[in-house]
Amino acid sequence: MILAAIALTLCAPGPRDNCVVDGDTFWLAGEKLRIADIDTPELNGDCSAEIQRAILAQERLLALLNAAPFKIHRQGRDRYSRTLAIVTNDRGSVGDQLVAEGLARTWSGRREGWCE
Repeated sequence: MILAAIALTLCAPGPRDNCVVDGDTFWLAGEKLRIADIDTPELNGDCSAEIQRAILAQERLLALLNAAPFKIHRQGRDRYSRTLAIVTNDRGSVGDQLVAEGLARTWSGRREGWCE
């Protein structure tokens, strides 16, 4: 299913819909989606460098999702009941775009630290 550009916002506390949680997770029409092919820094990270990069990743994901129509290719669910999905736009994988910009890593199957 191709989704037209939707006006997503950054998620605020409380009920969430059509908003970006962080660099790899967003809510859309009541569904919580996790981009399956990447790992991004955490907003509550272990060091200031991780937190700063997490904010940049969150803002960039918001911009990419708002910029153009995108497709969601569902892959199942994770242990937190989020829908795992590859998200693509006319430039390819949104995850790959974040990786190319240094704001994410290709998912290796496990979390890795962002602090040096």
